[in-house]
Amino acid sequence: MERTRDIARDPAKDRTDGTRGGPAGPVSGGLLVAGTTSDAGKSVLTAGICRWLHRRGVRVAPFKAQNMSNNSAVVVGPDGRGGEIGRAQAMQAAACGVAADLRFNPVLLKPGSDRSSQVVLLGTAVDTVTAGNFRALRPRLATAAFEALAELRAEYDVVVCEGAGSPTEINLRDTDYANMGLARHARLPTIVVGDIDRGGVFASMFGTVALLDAADQELVAGFVVNKFRGDLDLLRPGLDMLTRLTGRPTYGVLPWHVDLWLDAEDSLAYGRVLGRPAPPKGDEWLDVAVIRLPRISNATDVEALATEPGVRVRLTVEPAEVAAADLVVLPGTKSTVADLDWLRRTGLADVVRAHVAAGRPLLGICGGFQMLARHIDDEVESGQGRVAGLQLLPIEVTFGAAKTVTRSVGSAFGSVPVQGYEIHHGYVSRADPAPPPLIHYSDGQPEGAAVGHLFGTHWHGAFTSDGFRRRFLTEVARLAGRHGFRVAPDTSFAAARERTLDLLGDLVEEHLDTAALWQLVEQGPPPELPFVPPGAPSATAPAPHVPAG
Repeated sequence: MERTRDIARDPAKDRTDGTRGGPAGPVSGGLLVAGTTSDAGKSVLTAGICRWLHRRGVRVAPFKAQNMSNNSAVVVGPDGRGGEIGRAQAMQAAACGVAADLRFNPVLLKPGSDRSSQVVLLGTAVDTVTAGNFRALRPRLATAAFEALAELRAEYDVVVCEGAGSPTEINLRDTDYANMGLARHARLPTIVVGDIDRGGVFASMFGTVALLDAADQELVAGFVVNKFRGDLDLLRPGLDMLTRLTGRPTYGVLPWHVDLWLDAEDSLAYGRVLGRPAPPKGDEWLDVAVIRLPRISNATDVEALATEPGVRVRLTVEPAEVAAADLVVLPGTKSTVADLDWLRRTGLADVVRAHVAAGRPLLGICGGFQMLARHIDDEVESGQGRVAGLQLLPIEVTFGAAKTVTRSVGSAFGSVPVQGYEIHHGYVSRADPAPPPLIHYSDGQPEGAAVGHLFGTHWHGAFTSDGFRRRFLTEVARLAGRHGFRVAPDTSFAAARERTLDLLGDLVEEHLDTAALWQLVEQGPPPELPFVPPGAPSATAPAPHVPAG
């Protein structure tokens, strides 16, 4: 990995107490990590900064005022009931060494279509938002976000905030409370991260500042380059020019790293194959095809499978890859009926049926499990009423108005412990005959189905339970005829996640000017940052003259 200490000061030289880049004492500070685009690296950079601070004894918490994602985690609130936050904020909480809190992500928008999203406020679904009614709902959401941040800043030394999308959405700035609206409200110094792997990083970082009004620009302190590969000497002149153009430094350059793939904020961030599969313990691989549904949710469920040696997991929409897989997974979805219709229109439903007819394993998770039913009765999510499922399991699914959001504990395959969480409106309303369950709750109640080579469950996160994951993969390999596949006896998903978080902390410490970052946290935005023209355009400004012809 390229070192960037020649760009950023060595934090070890900024301390006299023997620690590297660590703070001298607790402060009630904050920082906003904004991005030039979605998936620029805000989530991982926030987690890395959190981990760096946590390792230095700082009481630190993450915060994202508004997240738009169908990847969520279940958090038990103060009233004992389960609530949802973005999965990235749960990961960032782990980086901080604290339990996830509903206030870490007070507003979660879960897209159900291209035009509407379910609104989860402090863990509870409260409304459906569209472009038409968002402005009316915005004051309530902003107030909740501002109050949650204020409470966290009173309880923690530092709160590291993550922005949403880009702070320079000029068409949305007047209703923004997640980016510069949050920074202005809480007087947060802001750093902007750009993904150089996408190209155009200098234009996007310059443009991010140049399209903000003067008051917003006063809070933008500098930049971080993410996913750099190559010769740093070639990049350095551009960084110097960016500083001259904006009057703001680049705090460091983070290298691209192959091992940063767990807990992706957006399933679209995944490559073709998840992670970097280790060689098998036996003499055969196990191929897993996860169908990338249009409204896929909690795609992180299959990441635990990908940590196992000899298991190749890919998200795909290619029929040939689905047909060739040993195990096909229908994952969770925010829109079961709509994605089931998509599955049929693309011909993938026929591929799935052929896979099952050949006696090869199939797993449905949450919405994917519901698709396996004979019929689905949905007056809640899609409003389409009774529709035919894939008719692979002898069950019927009904959608109820009440949403199940809970953490669950039980056992499978006899006495193998398993834990997970549930987020769903649909439930099995009829089973004729009742299929053998995949899992039993701790009170003995059945959950899901395990019928020969067909498996289904409403539980997310079950494969993070190491024993359950190994037993499931062993059974899948047997059913798929992969007799040479062997599970590793010692793979720990929790340890893999900790290694990822430590890697993020290492990258921040080694490649960013952590002393300068701490100064931002402690002292706020630097004074007298220069204005970069033209600034935010006026909604009433006349259009420029364009010559005819």
